[in-house]
Amino acid sequence: MPLAPATRLGPYEIVSLIGAGGMGEVYKGRDTRLDRDVAVKVLSEKLGLDVRLLSRFRTEAKAIAALSHPNIVSIYDAELEHAPFFLVTELLEGETVRQAIERSPLGWQRALEIGAAVADGLGAAHAAGIIHRDLKPENIFVTTRHGVKILDFGLARFKPALEGRCGVLASTLSDTTAVIGTVGYMAPEQVRAEAVTPATDMFSLGCVLYEMITGHKAFQGPTAASTLATVFNERPRHAREYVHEIPAELDRWIAHCLAKDANDRPQSAHDLALILRDFSGHRKPSRRLGNGGANSRLESLAVLPFLTSPNSPDAEYLADGVSETLINNLAQLSCLRVVARSTVFRHKGRDIDPIQIGRDLGVSAVLTGRIFQRGEILVIAVELVRVSDGSQLWGQQYKRKLTDIFAIEDEISTEILGRLRVRFTANEQSRLTRHHTANPDAYQSYLRGRHSWNKRTIEGMRQARMHFEQAIEADPGYARAYAGLADCIAMLSIYSEIDPRQVQARVKVAHDMALEIDPGLAEAHASRGFKLLLFDWKFEEAEAALRRALELNSGYASAHQWLGFALGLSMRLQEARAAMRTAQELDPFSASINTTAVWPVYWARLFDEAIEGFRSAAALHPGYWVAHYYLGLSYCHQGNYGQGILALRHAADIGDSIWRFAGLGFVYGRAGQSEQAREVLAQLHEVGQERYVPAIYSAIVHSGLGDIDEALAYLERAVEERNWEIAWLHVDPFWDSLRSDPRFQRLQAHVALPSTVHMPVTK
Repeated sequence: MPLAPATRLGPYEIVSLIGAGGMGEVYKGRDTRLDRDVAVKVLSEKLGLDVRLLSRFRTEAKAIAALSHPNIVSIYDAELEHAPFFLVTELLEGETVRQAIERSPLGWQRALEIGAAVADGLGAAHAAGIIHRDLKPENIFVTTRHGVKILDFGLARFKPALEGRCGVLASTLSDTTAVIGTVGYMAPEQVRAEAVTPATDMFSLGCVLYEMITGHKAFQGPTAASTLATVFNERPRHAREYVHEIPAELDRWIAHCLAKDANDRPQSAHDLALILRDFSGHRKPSRRLGNGGANSRLESLAVLPFLTSPNSPDAEYLADGVSETLINNLAQLSCLRVVARSTVFRHKGRDIDPIQIGRDLGVSAVLTGRIFQRGEILVIAVELVRVSDGSQLWGQQYKRKLTDIFAIEDEISTEILGRLRVRFTANEQSRLTRHHTANPDAYQSYLRGRHSWNKRTIEGMRQARMHFEQAIEADPGYARAYAGLADCIAMLSIYSEIDPRQVQARVKVAHDMALEIDPGLAEAHASRGFKLLLFDWKFEEAEAALRRALELNSGYASAHQWLGFALGLSMRLQEARAAMRTAQELDPFSASINTTAVWPVYWARLFDEAIEGFRSAAALHPGYWVAHYYLGLSYCHQGNYGQGILALRHAADIGDSIWRFAGLGFVYGRAGQSEQAREVLAQLHEVGQERYVPAIYSAIVHSGLGDIDEALAYLERAVEERNWEIAWLHVDPFWDSLRSDPRFQRLQAHVALPSTVHMPVTK
């Protein structure tokens, strides 16, 4: 029996009955504490005795409570332990989509607006690990102010971790033997009681879209069984047969949502929202959740990795490239702190809360974006959000040709600075919107090169080299591509993929070309300094080039890192430590920077501190083998051979460069395990029959074995090869047992290295 007006459920007073359904009644109520109108959904007394239905009721409460989104109904309170069981939600005024359809067909553009809003809400649910499983016109509400709300999460499916956290009965909601949903809106896999995914909700949304646009159900038969048969075996008529004016491509996307195979449907609700708004020509309006000091200047920004559609996997390089370009451009402004690439890219591919990330990073605002590519057409949606209150400072959607990518980046950068109220000089403005190439093909190749380079693997560097060369072929005047090529070739030499004697001239030509084209390009000066330091052993010239790079771009973390190398190898270890610390502050999650920042300490033989530093780097980046390599060497130099061998074996297991075996052979020799050390020598020799293996690796193993003559002979060959590790012959602990030998001293003098000085450094 319905509750009478004035009935009290805790602090809630029943005002009137709104409607009734299979689960109970919904009432307009009054929150007597806050003096506001609410909706009260009361589970019927009989159903409260049904464990399964009570579980569904609790599921709905916890599903809605786990979400916070303008297109999902908000929950205020619930009584889930004692009868009468009820939910308290926001009171909505308007009608369901079912009621709207029954009154008259919706115009296709209005249907797309509703569909895009529903997709936004589903995207938030999916990101939280929740699949709705019962999306239908009855469960979508359109308010009198044209807002859109998803209702009834009673059949929602939680991912396992969330089930446990929300206390949902897995036996009730995860039962794969039960068919749960509404006939005519359930995807084939849902009917078969198979695992559901976000694509399952995409099928249901496709059914709703079809019905809103055409006024007809996508799948309908005289009985439930015949309707299910049409879901499995038939395709609905094209929507354009009912509504001729809708775009043909929209018709195809609706059919895409209704595909029988889940893998053939859109995999992302956020992407589908982007597509639907693109068809309707509607841009999502900015929303403000309060002024929050709207006129105040914001001083820091995190550009999160742009997302791509699973249906556009080839666009990942473009999403990464646009994100990185915005970071690099904005980082040149002295008045704005921009979080480094490697820090924000740690969150790539995760279900993330941008506001929480912004708080964790201590920034004023966060920029998020999504990219969808259809042939030569790009659709890019961006949103700038204030971290303090979650308000949207700016949002925009762009639909342009791929060749217009430069203009889009300029517009985004300019809008960001305007919304942040950042002041900058005319020179900074010109640098912000300056393009290094006008050729879109060259730019795409460059972005592919940086995307591959950032993988920090040998194969990634090989691919990057190819892409940079393609960029140069497309635009021979592209300075940044030359700088990228110089870095690639140098790193491939460091990782022993190329004989340095074969590439030194090419590296020089590449960075010289970059500087000839653009004398103000910081990356080119840094590339030149890197080569001068590690391959030419000209420390003063290298330092000058790196300092010039930092004059041009003080936020270039790698230039600070390489300057730290130059200072350390010039025996100015305190200054080296300071430069490395700056690099870490600019890029606190870089695997390379966090590892090499410990080198000045390692060179100073402060092995306790070095172990602490390398252990921290390895913990932060467990897949970066160089951190484990130097951790193992530090243990060895301390006399802890067991721990050293464990760390070096791990480095050998996860690494991809022949370099990683040299340290292991050294420690075997120092530990008295000469047989294992000579096995490493044999392995180096065997690999050397097929490809280039630097002589210095054999010198390192012989040094560990105490084979002084052999070690010196291989070192002489390493000097002839111009091997990069010769640059720190005077500081590297590998050679401590050779330093008193006159032959070693003559070798060091020959390459004009500074005298060996062990200078302690402090934290």
